[in-house]
Amino acid sequence: MKYKLVAALAACLAPCASIAIADAGHGGNTAANQPLRADGHAPIGVMGDHRHSTGEVMLSYRFMRMDMAGNQIGTTGISPTAIATSLPNRFAGMPGQPPTLRIVPTEMEMDMHMFGAMYAPNDRMTLMAMVPILRKSMNHLTFSGAAGPTVLGGFNVKTEGLGDIKASALVGLWTGGNSALHANLGLSLPTGSITETHRILTPMGMRPTVRVPYAMQLGSGTFDLLPGITYTGRTGDTGYGAQLSGVIRLGDNDEGYSLGDEIRASIWASHQPVPAISFSGRVEAKSVGRIDGRDMSIMGPVQTADPRNYGGETVSLHAGVNFVVQKGAMRGHRFAIEAGVPVYQDLNGVQMETDWTLTAGWQYAF
Repeated sequence: MKYKLVAALAACLAPCASIAIADAGHGGNTAANQPLRADGHAPIGVMGDHRHSTGEVMLSYRFMRMDMAGNQIGTTGISPTAIATSLPNRFAGMPGQPPTLRIVPTEMEMDMHMFGAMYAPNDRMTLMAMVPILRKSMNHLTFSGAAGPTVLGGFNVKTEGLGDIKASALVGLWTGGNSALHANLGLSLPTGSITETHRILTPMGMRPTVRVPYAMQLGSGTFDLLPGITYTGRTGDTGYGAQLSGVIRLGDNDEGYSLGDEIRASIWASHQPVPAISFSGRVEAKSVGRIDGRDMSIMGPVQTADPRNYGGETVSLHAGVNFVVQKGAMRGHRFAIEAGVPVYQDLNGVQMETDWTLTAGWQYAF
């Protein structure tokens, strides 16, 4: 079943909801002589995890890196030569299109600078906005001619700019004790470009400028709903939480397609040996659908030009550290880092596989 992996983790949210739940004091207005808890926030890789007290503002910055290398079909790895000599080109038969995939992506890096702000108009609701700046880089091998294993050369494609801005409301559902349950109600705005172009190397040795494939565009081009539900709790020096969230695309964009819907579930736990620092572990499962429709300006003998080669299911493990300054002018400033690696990837069609992810960030509430 499409979402069988996330369903297993999502089921863990059910017992959370049956606990007497509370506002866990996640805000920054703790009395000056009281220690601030590093585990008052979830691991930095989790978005929209906490609410604030009336009138409170929080500013944040996150740097996120995703590194991809190698290719696989489903759960099985495949070499560039095997792709170029055996996998069919969806656009074969069109002018200038060879029968197989003669351009193969080999590595990809994605950096995101995420600027965030939160404001609580009242104790029950916190408003949140996130503004991403993206930089994507993908290396390719081009194989010579219409067939054969001869490599003609390599090239790199880069895109960068504003991504899709997101606005959300975190609405408290149930409070009590040292735990909290809230709904995440968000909307993603189509502010990122979906018409980026770059120069490439074709199998015939030409270097035209073309519209880059979907993976290298900066936005979705659609308004997207961002529903979710988040639970956080604490017992002594142990913190824990779970989040179920999704992305629902609202129709096609101006180029005639929509990215796949998403659903993800995270479960985490942390230990706080002293108030200033906590160590966390997290499991995340994610399912992403295929692209629906097609941009008629995106075509070529490369897997990323085919909408069928998008989406799939992944499970990843993450480890992180949260730190909060206790004294002086920097009191209340939070710094955190979290690294993750996939332990399971079942991808639709042929795709690049994720090697690792890293998120580092700063947060300050006042």
